[in-house]
Amino acid sequence: MWKTLRVAGCVAVCLLPVAAAADEAPTYHGPQNAAETAFVRSIQADLNKRFPTARDAERAGYVRYTNEDDTGAISYANGQWQSADIRHPSQLWYDTHGKLLGADFSVLKASNTRPRRWGINPGRWYEFDGHIHYVARNPRTGKLTYDKYVMDPQFVAAGGNLRHPSPETLVTMHKVARANEVATIFNFPSLYDLIVWVRPNPSGAFAEKNPLVKRT
Repeated sequence: MWKTLRVAGCVAVCLLPVAAAADEAPTYHGPQNAAETAFVRSIQADLNKRFPTARDAERAGYVRYTNEDDTGAISYANGQWQSADIRHPSQLWYDTHGKLLGADFSVLKASNTRPRRWGINPGRWYEFDGHIHYVARNPRTGKLTYDKYVMDPQFVAAGGNLRHPSPETLVTMHKVARANEVATIFNFPSLYDLIVWVRPNPSGAFAEKNPLVKRT
C-alpha cells in the first residue's frame, strides 16, 4: 500500500520503506469525484466479500512481502501487475490481525503519461521503478525477514533475469548465503500504482494514511 511507500510500495519513497531515488508521487489530493466514489464503493463491496482476511488473500495466490508499515498495513502481492479491472487488484493489505485494509491497482508503465482508468483522476497514481522483492528465511530458526529488495539495474548487473528472478543471483550479490534461504522472490516491474483504502477512511479513500488505523 504506501505506503509512503510502504515498500512498494515502499520502494519508492524509501527507495530515494521501500527504493533508490524517490518515485513520482501523486499530484492530486483533492476530493473524490462521482466516478471515484462509485469506484470505491464497488471495491469495498467486492473485496470485503472475497478477501476479508489475509488467509483469503493467500488462498487466492497473494504472497506476503512486507512487515507492518507506518500506515498499519502489511502487503500481499499476486504477481499480476496489469490490473484488468477493478476486481483484480495487484496487491491487498491487511492489519496485524489479518483484516482487510485496502488494495493497490497497477498498470505497467508504457509511457510517461499517468493512466486514465475507471474515472480516477490521473494525479492519484504513483509511479514506481522496477525492482526485485524477496523474503529471506533464517536457516536455523525458519524466521522470515520481509521488506527486502534490490533495484532492477543492480539485479541485472549481477547476471539476474527479471522475467525469471533466481535466488542464486541474490547469492552472487551477497544478499543471502545460500539460495534456499530465499522463501519468496519476484519482480515488481516499472508501473503506475493506485492505492485505495477499502476500510472507511475519514481522510478519503485515496489518502496516504487512515486515522482510524493505528500501527501496533
